[in-house]
Amino acid sequence: MRFHRLALLAAAFLSVSTLSGFVSADDVVDEPVAAESVEEFQYKAPEGAEAFAFEAEVSRMLDIVVNSLYQNKDVFLRELISNASDALDKIRFLGIENPDWLSEEPDLEVKIEYDDEMGTLTIRDSGIGMTHDDLVQNLGTVARSGTTKFVEAMKDGQGDMNMIGKFGVGFYSAFLVADQLRVASKHPNDPTQNVWESGNGESSFHIYPDPRGNSLKRGTEITLFLKPEALEYLSASKLRDLSQHYSEFVTHPIQLRTVQKDMVPVEKEVDDEEPPTEDGDVEVSEDGEDEEEPEMEEVISYNWERVNTNVPLWTRSKDDIEDHEYQDFYKAISKDYAGAASWTHFDAEGTINFKSVLYLPSEVPDYMRNNFAPPEHTGLSLYVRKVLISDSFDLLPRYLAFMKGVVDSNDLPLNVNRENVQESKILKVISKKVVRKAIEMIRKLSQLEVEEEEVELDEEGNVIETEPKEHPYITWYKKFGASLKMGCLDDEPNRGKLLKLLRFKTSLHHGESDWNSLQEYVDRMPEWQNEIYYFAGDTIEDGETSHFMDKFRSKNVEVLYLVDPVDEYMFAGIDGFDGKKFKSITKEDVKFKDGDEDLEKRREKFYKKKFEPLTKFLKKMYGSSVTKVVVSSRLETAPAMISSTKYSHSANMEKILKAQAFAHGAEDQRNNAMKVFEINPRHPLVTSLLDRAPPTDDEEFTVDDATKDAAWLLHDVALLNSGFTISNKRNFSRRMTRVLKNQLDVESLALEDEIDPPEEDEEPDEFDPDMFGGMNMEDFDLDSLNLDLD
Repeated sequence: MRFHRLALLAAAFLSVSTLSGFVSADDVVDEPVAAESVEEFQYKAPEGAEAFAFEAEVSRMLDIVVNSLYQNKDVFLRELISNASDALDKIRFLGIENPDWLSEEPDLEVKIEYDDEMGTLTIRDSGIGMTHDDLVQNLGTVARSGTTKFVEAMKDGQGDMNMIGKFGVGFYSAFLVADQLRVASKHPNDPTQNVWESGNGESSFHIYPDPRGNSLKRGTEITLFLKPEALEYLSASKLRDLSQHYSEFVTHPIQLRTVQKDMVPVEKEVDDEEPPTEDGDVEVSEDGEDEEEPEMEEVISYNWERVNTNVPLWTRSKDDIEDHEYQDFYKAISKDYAGAASWTHFDAEGTINFKSVLYLPSEVPDYMRNNFAPPEHTGLSLYVRKVLISDSFDLLPRYLAFMKGVVDSNDLPLNVNRENVQESKILKVISKKVVRKAIEMIRKLSQLEVEEEEVELDEEGNVIETEPKEHPYITWYKKFGASLKMGCLDDEPNRGKLLKLLRFKTSLHHGESDWNSLQEYVDRMPEWQNEIYYFAGDTIEDGETSHFMDKFRSKNVEVLYLVDPVDEYMFAGIDGFDGKKFKSITKEDVKFKDGDEDLEKRREKFYKKKFEPLTKFLKKMYGSSVTKVVVSSRLETAPAMISSTKYSHSANMEKILKAQAFAHGAEDQRNNAMKVFEINPRHPLVTSLLDRAPPTDDEEFTVDDATKDAAWLLHDVALLNSGFTISNKRNFSRRMTRVLKNQLDVESLALEDEIDPPEEDEEPDEFDPDMFGGMNMEDFDLDSLNLDLD
């Protein structure tokens, strides 16, 4: 029954999470206040309370939270304070247009108090609050997108509590410390303060008018009835430490009610005259030895203490902020507990003034890793004079959407709305400067100087070889490089800067730690080379084993290896780098200008005339499967290869485009590459085929079947070696069968008759004495063997 009650209460906490930001506030409040009793709060709905059934069951979620995520229960307070802060942000923003909403309760703050006797912990805010309908709608369902993903991620029981915030189900963490819940709330539009509660194993929740009246004036009060094992949170020092640790960047005041117990003497009424002694004199004690100790009593008083005195980090001087403070702030605004790879803190001055802190995440967000749509809330929040305006503005382009941070400008009006600020010229100026700073931050990370590791020696004084430490930028680039490549396509004004940030493996430098910039490639180019050569494939091994690399390898010409699908899109969509054009080595017309050009032209003319009968014959044979047949000047070991025309797709791009087309259920013929069949004039297979080719004046092209098969096999092998696929697999199979027939000297491919094998004797299932010369097991005399069984 108790666990079922937890399931019902989880619905409430998950929905409350939508009511929870950062805004300035007042200083510490330390005046004593009267103790308030919560004894009138009995955990039972009064008669006449409205009952509502929950719309979802969350037992599986609670089972994971309560039984698996036990490492850090403290985060429940972080989540509750975050929600309260969001509610305060909302009322402050809405109060600009509705000043009356703020008049009754002008103080925007979060208050935390506890009661030892009742075992309760209460978090109260003066935020927007909830109406009766809000309580019904928000606290009765658990339809949240992160729940399923969270369950899947935690099904092996190997996660930790920090994952809660990652999946947006943070309020479930409250059930690590509490098993009963009451929510009281007052909205400015609702004249009545209402209470939502559920418990005692009910399958429904109750809502009724608060018997205390409108005690909140405005806001929400959440009371947790703590479990016996969670009573450690009924401590001012514990709550103070947690609030400061998790919520120091919340700029609304967080007030903690502290309890002070003092022992004071009891005041007694004393007669003005002392009774006389028997002698009639007044007895006087010496040195107070006979004075009685005064009676003492305990007096309890309460004080409100502000626990978050830090100002918003972006308003502080950079020189006064430690690295761990930047990291803590990043975790607070991003809910990414892996930490940031780098950050920049700057004040932009000029026609538009604003302050900003930008972060580079160290891990790829889930939506990017799983190819989901980006979340509604971007990573960059816009503030106006420390008042949160929105975290949904497109301050960063799509390729930098993974970045996190804040922008605070005093040049925007405080009552600006989303529609007109999105079109504001001020926002465009801010966006331009922020993008420039973001790219500069990435550039500085790429140029970061890493200290060399100390050399380790063995006992004999020899150097112990260790793997070189990877540069921080390469670690980051492996995860986010694809985004920068998309930026090279989308952001033309910053394309030159982004291209310098790209890193590739090459044919000359493709080790584990070898990552080359385009500038490094260009600086190594020989004088005669005026193009940047690249090979696009699935893996580096594809480039290493490709026959297209033969000539480049023999001439020691460096080639970029492109192994990301976006790479070839990018190179095809931009002009070049540093005045050099990009050139795929799998395209036609690849020329090397490092030798005698006149000699090359004479050879080309000679080979073209010599192999004219073969090229015409092959073009006739292959038909539309190839655009043309030419004599190649770059092939070395391969008899033939198939390249693409200058403005056509490569084999790699054809494969990518076809995969996308098939995903939609149809193949677009425009995705097929225009193929050029290149033959090697020095290869013996090609020269032998030339001898079998019909003369150019033979219009019928009369040749034997073996020659036709050889020509088609040359085509198929070239297709496969060039990265293409064989379209007509049936004809390929027939040709290979005929080749095998000839190779094995088989006269006919007719099948032999079925055989009728003789019946075989069945093997005995039981022990057969004949197997041991007719002896039975009882005939064995174990004693005669003199075995030492010990």
